[in-house]
Amino acid sequence: MTTRSPLEGLGPLGPAAALDRLLGDPEDPDRTFSYARSIALDDAETFPLEICRELDALGLPRHYVPVEHGGALRGYDEALHLMRVVARRDLTVAIAHGKTFLGAVCVWVAGDSGQARRLGERITDGAVVSWALTERDHGSDLLAGEVVAERGTDGGRDPGREEDADGTSGTGTYRLSGEKWLINNATRGHLLCVLARTSPEGGARGFSVLLVDKRALPYDRHRPLPAPPLRGIRGADISGIAFDGAEVPTSALVGREGDGIETVLQSLQLTRILCSSLSLGAADQALGMAVRYTGERYNYGRALIDLPQTRRLVADSYAELLLAEATALVAARSLHALPGELSVLSAATKFFVPTAVDRLIRRLAKVMGSRSLLAGESQPYGRFQKVQRDHRIVGIFDGSTVVNLQALITHFPALARGYRRGRADTAGLSAATDLRAELPSFDAARLELLSRSGCSLVQTLPDAVGDLRVLADKGEVPRSLADSAANWLLFTEDLTDRLAGYRPAASGASAEAFALAEQYAGCVAGSAALQLWLRGREADRPEGASTALWESGLWLEAGLSALLHRLAPQLQEPCPQDVSDRLVSVLLAQTEEGLLPSLLPYQRLPDARAPFTRSPDTQLPDRRPPFTREGDLR
Repeated sequence: MTTRSPLEGLGPLGPAAALDRLLGDPEDPDRTFSYARSIALDDAETFPLEICRELDALGLPRHYVPVEHGGALRGYDEALHLMRVVARRDLTVAIAHGKTFLGAVCVWVAGDSGQARRLGERITDGAVVSWALTERDHGSDLLAGEVVAERGTDGGRDPGREEDADGTSGTGTYRLSGEKWLINNATRGHLLCVLARTSPEGGARGFSVLLVDKRALPYDRHRPLPAPPLRGIRGADISGIAFDGAEVPTSALVGREGDGIETVLQSLQLTRILCSSLSLGAADQALGMAVRYTGERYNYGRALIDLPQTRRLVADSYAELLLAEATALVAARSLHALPGELSVLSAATKFFVPTAVDRLIRRLAKVMGSRSLLAGESQPYGRFQKVQRDHRIVGIFDGSTVVNLQALITHFPALARGYRRGRADTAGLSAATDLRAELPSFDAARLELLSRSGCSLVQTLPDAVGDLRVLADKGEVPRSLADSAANWLLFTEDLTDRLAGYRPAASGASAEAFALAEQYAGCVAGSAALQLWLRGREADRPEGASTALWESGLWLEAGLSALLHRLAPQLQEPCPQDVSDRLVSVLLAQTEEGLLPSLLPYQRLPDARAPFTRSPDTQLPDRRPPFTREGDLR
């Protein structure tokens, strides 16, 4: 039986604010989910079991399950905010706990209603779900997978047919053999979505997805593969599993037989966007430590934050965080509003956001100096080196930077055509970029493997730049912002010409193609920021730091100018000094007000909403692995 969690019914930002509050002060070492405990677990390379149980008790798993399948997830922007809260405290925990959502996505995308409902019930009751895609010798080359699911000889219906009214799909079985490796929660998970070869010849229609319940498998037909030593997220269960003729019922099939590759690629469109929450949480941690350090540390009789070079580094880092946040917000809302364009948006977001945050962390390491290298919970800034190590894995999850750039290269012809013809889903674009707009329900049937219309965000850039120019003429934004936007348009038009002129070679994508794809990902980010600001500038906000951030396009100018200066320094000077100084002032004001440094800082919950507490007799979900063997678990 499931019950309503204290995180429900609060709007897109409400659950995240509630979760942050209910978890308590992470600086308090006596809290279950404290910085001190996370560092200690990392030092011991120990799985954060008690912290995961705390998140279970607060009802977070219900927010991994869409409402139509019995959960509490109403919008994927809500999921982005929630996982950012967890990642802001510890990336290891976010990766360990949030993997259940990623593991279940194939069922949300392609499973039938009964299968999705049953999985939703398992997850809300505490089951851990993993996604078993990769293999030791093949990495991201899914078509080379060697894990085989052979049809059993005991008869039964065609597993590709719809399920029976009683929720079963015949009595047939698959025999699953082979190894999946470097799988998050492979050992501790209860269920796995396994991509397996169901046709001997393989190919695009030769693979299927099976939802495997490990507790239903004979013990002697599967075994855990040991977890290798990790440099980052050292307490996570990144291990593997081997199958030896394990019989799986045909009811485990997700979608139709042979649709596995398509299901995985469509599911990755969701997970790549939601991985942005991990990067945003890491950036929150790094920036928070840097702001605190530069305020406490004095050199030459002045606080570090008052020294020009330090101030510039902090400003550039905050601008980069806000640009990444804008990109992730628009992409998450596009899951509902622009599903047909997600093949572009997800690849661009998954490349841009982790790359930007890696750059941000490296920049802030210069600010922190030797403190960025000190380890251990006894060090005031001992978390910084952990964030540095942990975040490197995010760019690899759910498709590496190379894989995502390759996806953009595949789209070059469609992107060039779409821009030149001015194609745009204006209604979807408005819903994706107006944070006040109500989002339509997510419709998996509208997902496409290749966006035929291109990318509305970029293809409407000329109109957006024109709107900004009008605001500058009225004196509502500085002329320097309109000039940066005009330069951005020049860059985008030139890039479009180069996309149209690119001709693929028989030997594969060239270095030039990857460079063009990187630049296009930047165009997506810059366009998302511009569209988000234009539609969000008049929203009602409490007086204070957040209002100043949006006034006169402050965060937009800082982000656009910095991004364009990096991509095309011949077109754009660095961010003006006065803009950097004002941005740092807003950052310090948000910090002093106890707000998250963000485009959407949390507002205090009503006093009537009392903190959630567990009664002593509350039964926590069982997160123990389905089996244990000496040496299996760290």
